[in-house]
Amino acid sequence: MIITIDDIRKCGYCVTGARSWFTERDMDFRTFIREGIDAQEFLEKGDAKARIVVEAKIKRVEERNG
Repeated sequence: MIITIDDIRKCGYCVTGARSWFTERDMDFRTFIREGIDAQEFLEKGDAKARIVVEAKIKRVEERNG
């Protein structure tokens, strides 16, 4: 499952904050914007915000798939 900037924004986080989050973890924000990030890689950062975003995406996908 790929996490995108839209997934982050749907959880109420701003793009500026997301950029800072990626920078603090020495991750390429521009690549993330273009390609997204694998949910597992996102979770491996061990951050509560990452977990919130991934769990919300899982919930949306499950609701969409019935």
